[in-house]
Amino acid sequence: MSTRPSKGTARRRVVGSHRTVERHVPTDWTGGLPVFVPQGYEPGYDYPLLVWLPDSDARPFDLGRAMARTSLRNFVAVQPRGAGDGGEAVWRAIDRVASRLSVHPRRTYLIGSGAGGTAAFRLACRHPESFAGVVSLGGPFPLDEGLFARIETLRRLPMLLCCRTADVASGAAAVDRTLRLFHAAGATLSLRIYPGGKDLSRTRLADVNRWIMEDVCGATASLQPHGVT
Repeated sequence: MSTRPSKGTARRRVVGSHRTVERHVPTDWTGGLPVFVPQGYEPGYDYPLLVWLPDSDARPFDLGRAMARTSLRNFVAVQPRGAGDGGEAVWRAIDRVASRLSVHPRRTYLIGSGAGGTAAFRLACRHPESFAGVVSLGGPFPLDEGLFARIETLRRLPMLLCCRTADVASGAAAVDRTLRLFHAAGATLSLRIYPGGKDLSRTRLADVNRWIMEDVCGATASLQPHGVT
């Protein structure tokens, strides 16, 4: 049985579009993991959990900034440390957050940027029952790795690939193969193409928020008894 977080707090800075919001959240239980707690957090509500896998380049990833551009209220989020394709760090991060915060056990979404997006695809395809969906921001789907072995479960896993027009033009053959693969398998992949900008731009992350919330609201509606709207 988990215990309540202690009263130790640390100041977190979340950068919004035009202002900086300073919040006090318990941090002593995170074990050094970056964890995002939504504004107006309600312990009785089961939040979707976003698990972020940053790109493998040298640029630092700011979870607070990414969530400010995604949504300040809709999700709990965590960034695993040293997350690799095996997923051990991801499982540890999910377990730690779920032991302290109210998250929905069947609404965990993997989100990766660049190489982290490709790793998110790979991990989700190997463990499709563990995730509600996967988002890649600029990371191509890893073709030729035999990731559709669990096709029956994968068909129920929604996936989103966001990429730039230039990337599609330069890698048209790979994009075409990816779409053909998903079509032949009967799996679901949404492809969104943007004229330019960064993978973690406000436009892309606002689209990610809408895509996930449409899935969450659709899942909620499907669970309601007949006659309830």
